[in-house]
Amino acid sequence: MKHLKKLHIQVLIALACAIALGLVAPAWAIAMKPIGTAFIALLKMMLAPIIFCTLVQGLAHVRDLRMLGRMGIKSLIYFEVVSTIAMVLGFVLVNVFQPGVGLHASNLAEAADAAKVTSGAHNVSAVSYLLSLIPHTLVDAFAKGDIVQVLIISVLAGLALNLSVGADSVLLRGIDEATSVLFRMLGFIMKLAPLGAFGAMAAAVGSYGGATLLYLLKVIILYYAASLIFVFGVLGAISTGIGLPFFGVLRLIRDEILLIFGTASSEVAFPRLIEKLRRAGCDEAVVGFVLPAGYSFNLDGTSIYMAIAVGFIAQATDTPFSLWQQLGLLAILSLTSKGGTTVAGGAFVKLAATLQSMRTLPVAGLGLLFGIDRIMAIATALVNVVGNTVAVFAIARWEGAFDADAFAQETGRRARPSLLKLSAGAPDSAAAAQAN
Repeated sequence: MKHLKKLHIQVLIALACAIALGLVAPAWAIAMKPIGTAFIALLKMMLAPIIFCTLVQGLAHVRDLRMLGRMGIKSLIYFEVVSTIAMVLGFVLVNVFQPGVGLHASNLAEAADAAKVTSGAHNVSAVSYLLSLIPHTLVDAFAKGDIVQVLIISVLAGLALNLSVGADSVLLRGIDEATSVLFRMLGFIMKLAPLGAFGAMAAAVGSYGGATLLYLLKVIILYYAASLIFVFGVLGAISTGIGLPFFGVLRLIRDEILLIFGTASSEVAFPRLIEKLRRAGCDEAVVGFVLPAGYSFNLDGTSIYMAIAVGFIAQATDTPFSLWQQLGLLAILSLTSKGGTTVAGGAFVKLAATLQSMRTLPVAGLGLLFGIDRIMAIATALVNVVGNTVAVFAIARWEGAFDADAFAQETGRRARPSLLKLSAGAPDSAAAAQAN
């Protein structure tokens, strides 16, 4: 009976009930959708203030601003390299297995729902994308909940406080207390996690089961296979390279993985990830900077999704799509896949914007993917969260801002010395413990 009090057990039971309801009574299952929507809305409500407070809190207490500069450069390099690997993996698999060949949907008309999404997708260019990162006002960024814009404001505020006030500042104490209050509020909301997971999963199974799953089964299997290859092949290798047992890292975030499986949104995991990564030995400044940045710039699952989706649409609509065209689109996707894709359906909107901008593939092909986007979004969110968790650990070890004892206490597994070269003057606690 005591196991029923654990969050991941409750979420598992809720998911099993949701799948059963979706198969037995689809109409009733679809009616449960508002429950999942409400839970995700509650968590999204918490994102902007939690990002702001944790990032400002971390930056305001950084005594070595050179470390912050190094951390930013290392993070961007890491994000771009790993996301590109993910995208290349998707392109290779979709070209080798060709899941859309033989569908012959060249005369496909846009589905009504897909057309609604694509009509709201704006043309994407480097200039418009960069300009969109700047909020109109300080309040506007929080009102829209745009992670990138909140991140920019948080970095500016954190640096300004770091250079302007002392450690005993009333402002800093107020932000510290606000952070505690926000996490207490989060604790109240998380008690509703089983209900949220039940509502979201029941609606998905009730809506998209049966014919739609069978019709696009090949692309679903390919996408999930690509995600597994990336997680256990690429991310597992990175985790091993930085001296952390990968299954220990997965065990650390198992509650979040199950929650994401039910909601198909990586945003639901963000608040608790901050707390868990701190407890697992990552420095507060590293967590406060790398995790929010990763949610905008390190979207590995989104990269795989967009690469496979583009290849599938070309094959399914019998559109000639040469290797050079694919490489060109790969370069565009490396830009458009960033930002705004942490919620279910976000990657679909970005894909719509990219196709409308490039016009090398028929936008009507998106109608093929709209029915299974919710199913694909589960893997997208899971890969994004695991990728960002590994990214925080990698940057923490790279900077020597990692406590091996705390990691062992949280996961039950010992860290080994990292292969990443540490910054000068930053001894890593795992390496030091190994030496002793």
